[in-house]
Amino acid sequence: MPYRLLPLTPTVSPGRAPRRTARQVPEELLNNAELREAVGALPSNYNFEIPKTIWRIRQAGAKKVALQMPEGLLMFACTIADIIERFTDAEAVVMGDVTYGACCVDDYTARALGADFLVHYGHSCLIPIDATRGLKMLYVFVDIKIDTSHFLDTIRFNFAAGSSLALVSTIQFVAAVQAASQELQSQYKVCVPQCKPLSPGEILGCTSPRLARDTDAIVYLGDGRFHLESIMISNPGIPAYRYDPYSKVFSQEHYAHDRMQEARQAAIRSATHAQCWGLLLGTLGRQGSPAILQHLESRLRALGRPFVRVLLSEIFPSKLQLFDSVDVWVQIACPRLSIDWGEAFSKPLLTPYEAAVALGDIEWQQPYPMDFYASQSLGPWTANHSARPAQVGVGGWESPLSPLVLGAVCHKRHPVACSPESGAGAHPMPSVGAQMAPSLLTSCLSLQEKPPATPSLKNGTQGSRSAHPPEDTATS
Repeated sequence: MPYRLLPLTPTVSPGRAPRRTARQVPEELLNNAELREAVGALPSNYNFEIPKTIWRIRQAGAKKVALQMPEGLLMFACTIADIIERFTDAEAVVMGDVTYGACCVDDYTARALGADFLVHYGHSCLIPIDATRGLKMLYVFVDIKIDTSHFLDTIRFNFAAGSSLALVSTIQFVAAVQAASQELQSQYKVCVPQCKPLSPGEILGCTSPRLARDTDAIVYLGDGRFHLESIMISNPGIPAYRYDPYSKVFSQEHYAHDRMQEARQAAIRSATHAQCWGLLLGTLGRQGSPAILQHLESRLRALGRPFVRVLLSEIFPSKLQLFDSVDVWVQIACPRLSIDWGEAFSKPLLTPYEAAVALGDIEWQQPYPMDFYASQSLGPWTANHSARPAQVGVGGWESPLSPLVLGAVCHKRHPVACSPESGAGAHPMPSVGAQMAPSLLTSCLSLQEKPPATPSLKNGTQGSRSAHPPEDTATS
């Protein structure tokens, strides 16, 4: 199937000349036969927005373009780079470091490489484009077309008419979810919830909305469980189902809520009387928030608690074991690292929210809050808390700590040196990346190369996963 480009349609208003639509991409570029042929090398159901990308690069007069994408899309990186170099005057550079999500936008490395334009694929605009000063930024969601009719038939087969359904997904399938919701409105009470600043229907592994209590079911469109578990944690009383668009399997999913909460409360209790605190700032792209770090520092200073600051690109047990004097860690990177893998660490590994509970700033919340990037969040231990003074970028990235220098600074103790190392094969537990990788990573190739035959619809297929999988298990 050839790559389909939407033609430009002129829009005429009274008293005005016709204006271009399609986000101002010129018609001659959209209809360029050579560009169409080049784009044909990419899978037709993956929208890499090549004409728009070419136009933006030309507009910016970019000379070096950095391409950043999750591992499941890297197989297309060379093709995209070739197209960019062929149809623009820019040199294309592929950034091969691991990319777990939109929080990992790495404009610092792109600038260090001499790039003046960064294209980030596969994630939503979590880091505002005006926050990457000196570097033009373009997000490409990579919308993936699926067999929506089969998804709709599956919903109708498994849920009685009149049921209240919440439809959610990752950014790649949000368009499909929104289209499906319109088709189902006549038969069901359909909700496509939004947790701003995310798009309607979009969820992250760390950020999901609370749903109305009368919601009968959560229906997640996507492969993997990482993102689905986020909204399951936020809504423990609502049954959750997953439709995998690659295998076309529909299953009910379960989560060990009690076990997770017991483990997290035990970690908080252990931290209550800790003397030396370790504050871990994630430096994988823009994953860490210096504003949260500064908030925690001020709280610990006010309480007279000594602490050490450690900056790491990836966090794993063997590294933290080198800090014998630290009694408890608070990681400002990904909350799911503590939730999913906290028990693998020898010392308590808290999220900023859990640290707030341990320090007496807030009581333990039921259900567990998944609001790390939510605009309406519980407190200043989240990246976008509205009560925080206005900062440039998510989490106040234009701060005295920026640009970040890897290392550690100790408050009220002797300085400690720390150098990051690659997480690949360096620790006994699976890399947090295996747990955090976006849902499109695991099945990207299978959908492109070998579309599955439509199976018979399954009612109530059970899927389960412990909140804390064994150390030799890597899931996405």
